[in-house]
Amino acid sequence: MKLIDSIEPNHMITIEWQMMDPAKYLPLSLVNAVAIRTILYPLTVIKTRMQVQTSNSVYRGTYDACFKIVQREGFPGLYKGFFVNTMQVGSGLAYILTYENVKYLLSSYGKIQDTSVRSLIAGGIGSIISQTIITPFDIVSQHMMVISGRKKGKNTNKFSAFANPLHLNKQEVEKYGIPYSIVRELRRKDGFRGYYRGYFASLAFYVPNSALWWYYYEKFSAIIHNSLPVETWQLLIRSCAAVLSGATVAVLTNPLDLIRANFQIQRLDSYSATVRKLWKDEHLGLFYKGLSPRITQSCLSSVFVSIGYETMKRLSLREEYEDKIKW
Repeated sequence: MKLIDSIEPNHMITIEWQMMDPAKYLPLSLVNAVAIRTILYPLTVIKTRMQVQTSNSVYRGTYDACFKIVQREGFPGLYKGFFVNTMQVGSGLAYILTYENVKYLLSSYGKIQDTSVRSLIAGGIGSIISQTIITPFDIVSQHMMVISGRKKGKNTNKFSAFANPLHLNKQEVEKYGIPYSIVRELRRKDGFRGYYRGYFASLAFYVPNSALWWYYYEKFSAIIHNSLPVETWQLLIRSCAAVLSGATVAVLTNPLDLIRANFQIQRLDSYSATVRKLWKDEHLGLFYKGLSPRITQSCLSSVFVSIGYETMKRLSLREEYEDKIKW
């Protein structure tokens, strides 16, 4: 029986890879990824700065951090490292291609029909591929995020101990710019390995984060769908599921994200040393430090990702499926 024949009216349908036209889907996904990064990037900057400070030495919370960054550095301070970070869009395409195709293979050859389980496995594998591409860009952009200065005309040092963990040379920064100076300093200190510092810490965070997000996304979608009238707008159901999934995963994986960020930026000797230092400085704060901006970022990004993802898939449907899928 063909897939198209198995689609039942009023049934919660997950649009699969074989139902879409890649020539439509990939360009739309690229545009969607750039748009989402542009909207949500300031929250990433705020979250990263809060994670690498000691206790609440600089920022007391999300709104305080936003206010101080804009006050001291201007609005562009919320977009430090943005262009380097945007280069990660290519890894996003690799991620979604891996995710969709692994789901398809698990269904066709692995005979796994549970959408949540397939999403869990595919999300984890997609994250491994993505992190292998993304880590060098992530490290450079994170260092750019925490370098704080002042608006032009303010009489202050360009860097501080908190803001400049690489101890960049001021003259070199003036000559080459911050991104290139960071790349040079990473290579000078650690060689090629410097660009993959914290790679396994990244995997330890992003793989379960990705896998669990897709798992809960499908689970919550099914629960909400079965609890509402059949005529309920599917994008609304998916958006609600995305918020619940984002909040759940943010709470569950926050300690892993904190360890990853501090290991990569503070340049500690090992993962265990990072955990010991965080426990010494924060105690139980290890579990909730930076959680407020992270939940905010996770919920917002989850909504935008869900709306963009589901819309792109519907716009990319092959002709024979267009009248079978509800909006």
